[in-house]
Amino acid sequence: MTSKLLTTSLLASALFAGLGFAPAMAQQGNNTPGIDQAQQAIGARIQQGLASGHITPSEAQVLYRRDHEIATREAQFKANGNVNPQERQVLRNDVAALSAEVERMMANRDVVRAGGNTNGIDNREAQISQRIDEGVRSGRITQREARALHKRERLIERHEAAYKSDGVVTPQERRQLRGELTALRDEVERMMRNDRRHGRG
Repeated sequence: MTSKLLTTSLLASALFAGLGFAPAMAQQGNNTPGIDQAQQAIGARIQQGLASGHITPSEAQVLYRRDHEIATREAQFKANGNVNPQERQVLRNDVAALSAEVERMMANRDVVRAGGNTNGIDNREAQISQRIDEGVRSGRITQREARALHKRERLIERHEAAYKSDGVVTPQERRQLRGELTALRDEVERMMRNDRRHGRG
């Protein structure tokens, strides 16, 4: 068990380093301590997920990349020496969305087992979630619409967990999950193409 945890820790460190995450964290000042602490907590939670098997290495890489994007955005906001309230709220929203994504993986998925591996589907879920977040930031998707989309995403994740409960995901079950994800992705992209500009929800 100690060896497994050490391996997981080394893997997480490699993912951080490979994505340039650690340097980005080091560059940050101290005028957003709450946001920085939340990011550190998310990083620790991802490592827990890797150790327990609830989060796969490929999923962790996607999550760490999103965390790094938040750190980069924070550094950009700090470039003029001050983070204004609107920028601070953007960062809080980004961190909250990423934290919710990590917790969904921890709560709604079985531990990865042979025969029940759905890495491709999991990656699509992560990409769709990230696209929803992009829509909220750009103003093309309102907070209320995002909540409805994330609700559909959680429903798909529950279906996935149910299919995995016996340790095997059949080809028919995979097709069902892919179909649900395609419908959700198409809905998100339709909203993004409409180029609407909403007030912040």
